[in-house]
Amino acid sequence: MSTLEQMYQQVILDHAKRPVGHGLVDFTAGHGHLAGESHQVNPTCGDEVILRVDVTPEGTVAGVSWEGQGCSISQASVSVMTSLVKDAPLAEVARLDALFHDLMSSRGKGLDDDAAEDALGDATAFTGVSQYPARIKCALLGWAALKDSLARSGALATS
Repeated sequence: MSTLEQMYQQVILDHAKRPVGHGLVDFTAGHGHLAGESHQVNPTCGDEVILRVDVTPEGTVAGVSWEGQGCSISQASVSVMTSLVKDAPLAEVARLDALFHDLMSSRGKGLDDDAAEDALGDATAFTGVSQYPARIKCALLGWAALKDSLARSGALATS
């Protein structure tokens, strides 16, 4: 295993052990804020996540909280995603979502764009996961929950 692969593996393990945003927060809509919740399940393996989002009137993700259970990949991925999208405008969240989906389609090659990989930060640790089709669904579970919770909040209709 290369040094880079070891580093990536460590990032995933660290996020799985000390997840960012874990623990559901009751985001209530009001003062122009929009709140949404989504429950997603990977039927292949049983991983699941409940994710809540808080969006400001200006269209910025003010908060993300979640609870879930499953493999290290699914739990670490939602943790990394939470770090990336908190305080980000919805347009940036959509860009990061597209970049992560591109990464998951790379079959372990990563992205050809250094700026895109820089934008993904710790999420590039999931490059190796993209070699295993069954594990890709694990890595994308939190992203699906985020997109659905944003849609349920009404924030995507206003952006």
